[in-house]
Amino acid sequence: MSDVSSTTAASGQAAPATTHQQHPIGIYVKVWILLFVLSTFSYLVDYFHFESYLRWGLIITLMLLKAGLIVAIFMHMAWERMALVCAILVPPIALLVLVGMMASEAGHTFLTRLLFFH
Repeated sequence: MSDVSSTTAASGQAAPATTHQQHPIGIYVKVWILLFVLSTFSYLVDYFHFESYLRWGLIITLMLLKAGLIVAIFMHMAWERMALVCAILVPPIALLVLVGMMASEAGHTFLTRLLFFH
């Protein structure tokens, strides 16, 4: 590292500043508009009085789409290395899988108790 700094100092050139990636503002505006549209759809689900699993399925799907856009673009995950993306996304996904397994086992336990104890 000292060889590089002495070379640039000896040649009279300024050392390059830390460079970082500059993203075009257009992508942020497009994502912001898409988030607005997805939020509008989310409100329309209530406005049109969808009920039961359709309602909750649409709300959760729209919520996950919005969260994914926010994480990918505004938190710059779309431009990160795969190791960092995996380090951030794998633990919550693993927790969701474990919660799903726990819910499945809870249903099985409940049905078993109904069958044998009532």
